[in-house]
Amino acid sequence: MSDPVTASSAPPPDANFPSSAAPSTGDPDDAAPWRTVEALVGWLDRESALPKEQERLLRVLKLSEEVGEAAQAVIGATGQNPRKGHSHTWDDVHAELCDVIVTAMVALRTLTPEARQVFEGHLRRIAERVPGPRPSPETGTGTGTGTRKGTGTRKGTGTE
Repeated sequence: MSDPVTASSAPPPDANFPSSAAPSTGDPDDAAPWRTVEALVGWLDRESALPKEQERLLRVLKLSEEVGEAAQAVIGATGQNPRKGHSHTWDDVHAELCDVIVTAMVALRTLTPEARQVFEGHLRRIAERVPGPRPSPETGTGTGTGTRKGTGTRKGTGTE
């Protein structure tokens, strides 16, 4: 899988690829992944010869490809294809799921410059519907009372 959007290893050396796009190590800053995504989007934008609207659509469609690769890895890790046997490991599944996440982040950032805020707001709304103590944004430990406003679910959030 050599696609730069979803490569799970460091990007290939390329004069057009910003060195800041390499995944940071040890950076406790929550914005570090979004800086990497920003750099990836900038690089992809510079390298694309397609019209902007077509590029946007293809980045969203790329998610389907990555989800398919994750599914293929699960099938391989569980040995469900008798012709191929155990062709993947659970580490392969982990890597493919990371590719899905990065591809989704790139697609979201391609659609809006406020991708981080959109994502954090959406995640907060999902968390508000989950019963039990809510983690504190500052500490990550449970501080809520277990009550949530609203009981409805939204299709596509993974909480329906």
